[in-house]
Amino acid sequence: MPGLVSVKTPPEAPPLRITVPDENQPQIRPNTDRSEPVNPKTTSPAPRRPPSPSPSTSRAKPSPDRSSGKKKSPEKVLLADESSLDNPDLGPFLLKLARDTIASGDGPAKALDYALRASKSFERCAVVNEPSLDLAMSLHVVAAIYCSLGRLEEAIPVLERAIGVPDVSRGADHALAAFSGYMQLGDTHSMLGQLDRSIECYKEGLKIQMEALGDTDPRVAETCRYLAEAHVQAMQFDEAENLCKRTLEIHRVHSPPASLEEAADRRLMALICEAKGDYESALEHLVLASMVMISNGQDNEVAAIDVSIGNIYLSLSRFDEAVFSYQKALTVFKSSKGDNHPSVASVFVRLADLYYKTGKLRESRSYCENALRIYAKPVPGTTAEEIASGMTEVSAIYESFNEPDEALKLLQKAMKLLEDKPGQQGTIAGIEARMGVMFYMVGRYEEARGSFESAVLKLRASGERKSAFFGVVLNQMGLACVQLFKIDEAAELFEEARAILEQECGPCHQDTLGVYSNLAATYDALGRVEDAIEILEYVLKLREEKLGTANPDFDDEKKRLVELLKEAGRSRNKNAKSLENLIDPNSKRTKKEASKKWSAFGFRS
Repeated sequence: MPGLVSVKTPPEAPPLRITVPDENQPQIRPNTDRSEPVNPKTTSPAPRRPPSPSPSTSRAKPSPDRSSGKKKSPEKVLLADESSLDNPDLGPFLLKLARDTIASGDGPAKALDYALRASKSFERCAVVNEPSLDLAMSLHVVAAIYCSLGRLEEAIPVLERAIGVPDVSRGADHALAAFSGYMQLGDTHSMLGQLDRSIECYKEGLKIQMEALGDTDPRVAETCRYLAEAHVQAMQFDEAENLCKRTLEIHRVHSPPASLEEAADRRLMALICEAKGDYESALEHLVLASMVMISNGQDNEVAAIDVSIGNIYLSLSRFDEAVFSYQKALTVFKSSKGDNHPSVASVFVRLADLYYKTGKLRESRSYCENALRIYAKPVPGTTAEEIASGMTEVSAIYESFNEPDEALKLLQKAMKLLEDKPGQQGTIAGIEARMGVMFYMVGRYEEARGSFESAVLKLRASGERKSAFFGVVLNQMGLACVQLFKIDEAAELFEEARAILEQECGPCHQDTLGVYSNLAATYDALGRVEDAIEILEYVLKLREEKLGTANPDFDDEKKRLVELLKEAGRSRNKNAKSLENLIDPNSKRTKKEASKKWSAFGFRS
């Protein structure tokens, strides 16, 4: 039975390479090498540093078929009319021409023409009611060439057609074709930043693979880990954890002790645990992964794990141990990759963050400058995504230094590096959202609104309109609109943010409560006093019954409600519960801090 193996596109990969299946081997096989972050690769649209590097910097992608034999110059095929496509020998011939064209370096445009005509020939020669695997294969090739040309939107309908050709009930070959089609479609959605659609495609591919191979096949484990990485990118950590546990169980049965596969699983599990705040479990997985890498002589991988361990120690405020881990990694990276490698710069950024948090600002600034010098003159082979990620992290430290102008410059450079890169729309949206926050902080409200609006458009287009992050961005954009006296627009944004955050975070989450208060203030400004009263009464009820009244926001909201009730000629009929019985254990802000978050309008960021 042919192996069903997962195939996916690295977010930071160079332009998509085209895989044209060999005539006798119609399988798309991945390169299984793996190495750092799902940042959450991140891809994540979230405007914050991901918890730590993930087990792989590259997501497995089909390798070009390097068939043996001489490279032939494509023959010029002249078709007098469409009837020529009825020749059953023409399809395989055209597909071979497409492969030879790619191998000879003549460019994908001519190869696309051959592949399109091959698919038409296969379609015309197909037997009625008999699914043609040759047609499915040729459509996969057409889609891959579209992707290499940057025409991702055109690849989508081709792949959707391709996955409808095979009949999985007809055996392993059809299952392989369907599996490959779903995984390739998922990759294409991922490059467009459509993570939700991408994940759905991977799930379908995994389902087909499990039906064909069983639940415990090692190849199923690879696809499970692949899907888990996609869930991490989408910040869906519970789903990622379940898949990663399944992967570990399969490798525990089928792989030898201390295998590289187990190490990769544990690094991903550590990332998930760290994101969920379970730092001790994350540290345990990283130590076990490090031991495996040491036993296999993988020094650079050990250093990468040391960076992740340092991140965990930093989160636990174990600063001396964090410094030791970072310095160990720095020594290895400098000796193996050189002083100007981006891996060295990434450790500099970690150290800069650590020294800022320990109050050593001069050392922190020095490490930031060292990292930026490396990013300014990167060594050959450094990707734009690596540089942009590093600049984004350094900008966060400059923002902490209260130097928003310098932070904005770095974010603008990072965004420019990613503008023409496929699959980076979510990352760009996250950068724009951060820029919007900084513009807002320095009083440049029009520019803040523009940045938020651009981020919102990208997130809508990429299918992120239901994420908590999207709700937070809508809230921030609404605040910018308030400052520009665009109250009607602000009300619409707050209403949409409320619906999303209620669904994703629940009504008692601080982000949701903040949107409630902002919406109440907006309704008040619009003269919709009854609506404002209804929201504030609901918020106070939540605080009294579930959160406690010790939170300083409670007093502000209560005063605002009393004022609105006076205007409406009403009084509140619910008595507040005893303070002793309703202490909010999670409240860490003083009244002074709370008052800073409230403007004259009563809006909260």
